[in-house]
Amino acid sequence: MKIAMIGTGYVGLVSGVCFSDFGHDVVCVDKDAAKLAKLRAGEVPIYEPGLDDLMAKNVAAGRLAFSDDLSQAVDSADAIFIAVGTPTRRGDGHADLTYVMAAAKEIADALTGYAVVVTKSTVPVGTNRLVKQAIATANPDAEFDVASNPEFLREGAAIDDFMRPDRIVVGTETDRAATVLSAIYRPLFLRDFPIMTTDLESAEMIKYAANAFLATKITFINEIAMLCERTGADVKMVSKGMGLDGRIGNKFLHAGPGYGGSCFPKDTKALARMGQDHGTPMQLTEAVIKVNDEIKRRMVDKIFDLCDGSVNAKTIAVLGVTFKPNTDDMRDAPSLTIVPALIGNGAKVRVVDPQGHREGADLLPGVTWMETPYAAAKGADAIVILTEWNEFRALDLTQLAGTMATPVMADLRNIYSTNEAIAAGFKRYVCVGRVPVETGA
Repeated sequence: MKIAMIGTGYVGLVSGVCFSDFGHDVVCVDKDAAKLAKLRAGEVPIYEPGLDDLMAKNVAAGRLAFSDDLSQAVDSADAIFIAVGTPTRRGDGHADLTYVMAAAKEIADALTGYAVVVTKSTVPVGTNRLVKQAIATANPDAEFDVASNPEFLREGAAIDDFMRPDRIVVGTETDRAATVLSAIYRPLFLRDFPIMTTDLESAEMIKYAANAFLATKITFINEIAMLCERTGADVKMVSKGMGLDGRIGNKFLHAGPGYGGSCFPKDTKALARMGQDHGTPMQLTEAVIKVNDEIKRRMVDKIFDLCDGSVNAKTIAVLGVTFKPNTDDMRDAPSLTIVPALIGNGAKVRVVDPQGHREGADLLPGVTWMETPYAAAKGADAIVILTEWNEFRALDLTQLAGTMATPVMADLRNIYSTNEAIAAGFKRYVCVGRVPVETGA
């Protein structure tokens, strides 16, 4: 099959590379000349484990190419995927469809034969019908179908998610479009990964409903964590006890500083806005958004309490600023709330992150970037674990505590236990969902 992938952002690039690895001929289209130059030189503009090698392999095999010529890519393509950004629109919470509709117009102008136009971007319910209308209006003679094919990729594990998905969701109106999508995903079907075919609206809604539900699980356990701290319960034990129930499951039940990233914040806001527009308020989702913002601010209070109520003129070492490990994505990361609050109250912040510097350099002005946790902790008044990178899971806590001016820790990912932190020499240790401990020494 011949595939045109419009957009080389996270979703477009990962999907294009993986489709080419299935054996399809894929052209990824983008207007950003600098990004295209990097891609053609074999440089991956995002950090995603394994993506660079897989991209190089398929470029070398002649199945993957990068272009700024949409017309050429669309010509003779069996499927044209729209994988452009749908950021939250300023002021009203709507998903901004500017790039989607612009892509639809360009596709309409370029269509010369039958193709399926597939929306891969996360879009509000009804968008695929708008895309269909836009193409038909711009090119009344065009022969095409539209389909919705939402992505369910976790940053840091995107290739595995694409190659071993829980499910593939395809929303179509015609058997002809369904046949094309089935052929594209045939390598997964042959390995018994489920392909679910729905109508357009259901496919669009599945993406939002799934992300809102996962965001709700995260926010629920974070609220339980707050109550655990007041009652003496241990949220890690509570999470484990809940997760062993097959109806609940243990995923996304890890207390921390709140969710962030490219999907959950914008998709919960878009779902809430859809509910308002249709006279069906998404009250639970609206509460999740509110509580998640409060959780991030509460983490700031934890750090202030750890520092005896003030961070003014104190040096704070922050480990991890990306919204999760194994990505360089800083979008809506808790660090973007927490670190500026520390700096704004007079703290000197040192930051360590394996991949966060490229984006974080502009987003976190005023911090000092350090190479290692030990360098960041030397002479520091507090250390804060904010992202659970593997590099931070087996630190020599004794060495850390021994070099600090004031050995206190805020472990906002519950990586360590109270006992090992205190045994290593920390005078005070706070985490999320467990009673804070100090030695009194």
